[in-house]
Amino acid sequence: MIRNLTAILLVLAFSSSAFCVEQTISSLQAKSINLDDYKDRVKEMFYHAYDSYIYNAYPYDELKPISCQGFDTWGSYSLTLIDALDMLIILGNRTEFERVSNLLEKTISFDKDINVSVFETNIRVIGGLIAAHLLSYRLYLKKNTNELDVTKIENLDPEWPCNGPLLRLAVKAADKILPAFDTPTGMPYGTVNLKNGVPKGETPVTCVAGVGTFLVEFSALSRLTGDKKYEEAAMKAMDALWNHRSSINLLGNHINTVTGQWTGTDATIGSGVDSYFEYLVKAGIMLNKPELIEQFHTFQRAIDKYLLHDNWVFWANMNSGKKTLPLFSSLEAFYPSVLILVGNLQQAIKLIDNYHTIWRQYGGLPEFFNIQSNTIHNNREAYPLRPELIESLMYIIKAKNYDQKYVEMAIDYLESIDRISRLECGFATIKDVRDHKLDDRMESFFLAETLKYLYLIFDRGNFLHNDISSSDFRTIKNSKGECVIETGFFFFNTEAHPIDGASLECCQILGSEEDEPELLPQLIDGYIESKSGHYLLDDLTKRKYFKTLNQEYEEFKQILREEEEKEAQEHQHFCKNKEEFKNIQKETSLSVLRDKGHDFPFTCFLNDSFNIHINTYNSFSYFP
Repeated sequence: MIRNLTAILLVLAFSSSAFCVEQTISSLQAKSINLDDYKDRVKEMFYHAYDSYIYNAYPYDELKPISCQGFDTWGSYSLTLIDALDMLIILGNRTEFERVSNLLEKTISFDKDINVSVFETNIRVIGGLIAAHLLSYRLYLKKNTNELDVTKIENLDPEWPCNGPLLRLAVKAADKILPAFDTPTGMPYGTVNLKNGVPKGETPVTCVAGVGTFLVEFSALSRLTGDKKYEEAAMKAMDALWNHRSSINLLGNHINTVTGQWTGTDATIGSGVDSYFEYLVKAGIMLNKPELIEQFHTFQRAIDKYLLHDNWVFWANMNSGKKTLPLFSSLEAFYPSVLILVGNLQQAIKLIDNYHTIWRQYGGLPEFFNIQSNTIHNNREAYPLRPELIESLMYIIKAKNYDQKYVEMAIDYLESIDRISRLECGFATIKDVRDHKLDDRMESFFLAETLKYLYLIFDRGNFLHNDISSSDFRTIKNSKGECVIETGFFFFNTEAHPIDGASLECCQILGSEEDEPELLPQLIDGYIESKSGHYLLDDLTKRKYFKTLNQEYEEFKQILREEEEKEAQEHQHFCKNKEEFKNIQKETSLSVLRDKGHDFPFTCFLNDSFNIHINTYNSFSYFP
């Protein structure tokens, strides 16, 4: 009851955040670009890829678009289908979603004697199942209503979002990779056998991303199910990486998860490291852990000092800071999106403009590019239709309020991919960006990420774009009670699977309320013991004590309500008072903000608490 009230007050805080954002006039209003035309193009591209997989490759993991057949890559669990599930919901395809989700429920098994990547299983399978589970209710919403009673929906679990077949599959998958975290450091092995755990003789060496890219998915599992073991394991791994940073606050790229010794000492933001930095920021916001944001800022300052050069991010030795390679890797194109989340829009724009010059040169991003020699590095000429550049572009387009320059970049990327990689049986990896020869593989992330981000760029009104100024929240009733979801924060995991932060809070609220009826009898027994010294009381006396305690309990709850109402009023007052924002300078630290009472989840303070300053704040209104 108390926490339900808290959730409602948080929604009020969301609504008030609209006062903190100043909208700018979109340049597209005066231009001829029709976003809907390109949205329809991307939709057609998705179904061409999806249908090609279903007809030619299912139940294998991925499609070979040249030979029109399937093959297993990451675990033999129909990976492309799982990765594409939430996109079916985004496109509103209820019939196909119900068909394939029921199919997966009946056919997918995680009890196989096969070795799988712990990292890939988490981001693609667990992340894909959680996102599809959380978004599935949208297929049953009625128009002109923000309320839904899931107990009346045949295809939703009566305890949704805290239970459901896809969520249960995600739990099974997580339980299978959890043994990888059983190391002296808490950092996981890179490979696990689904049936037998960590393989005998498995190397303990793994990359930084393979250690630090679990907290978004694992904390979502813990908060949806009430089982803390997932979040605790992921958090221990994050802490271990932080504690193994160098004296100049840099990380290498590969580490021994048993001894904690660095086996690869090149510091980079790209290959092997990338999504760790991403999850520091996204999990920090999602879980209301500002210490993770502060850790990112510590790394960011070191990156700017040692790696940044003419708006390119080079490689450097983690201990000395000396630059080692003038390389750009296509995976590091995610970095501008994270910079935008922490308020550094100008730096993000400089980076994306540089990355775009490589795309314009080849019609795609090679895996590695030598900035100094302006050449592709050591036979790394492939472009497997990766999403990172398009992902960052989506954030910039939102932050720049659909500036035509960046929308035209997105159109360029769409046209290049469609023209170069389309085949009769889907879309193929570009084997060499110099001559556009193709390779016989369509990665599952092409459907999960690349096409999703393109679609969201051109679908300006999509619900996933809701931000903290939105009041378009949903009231959900299930068999456990009632709560509010979609309060303006969707967190994309590193495979572009969106997770609604409010749904996680919803299950925590309903879980605590489920325990509340058991609390009062315990308090009564304790109260009686303190008053009488023993439990041997007649029924009349016990009823008297029950009445007294119940009155005190209700008075206590009323005090909490009054405190929460006062807190909410203070939140709204601060958010509306933009003059106070102007007085908070860049050097303002998290500790000062907490002294001002800003340490609250999902309110307008989120922007300033995470170092988003007034010069960016006035033109920025997007938090996925």
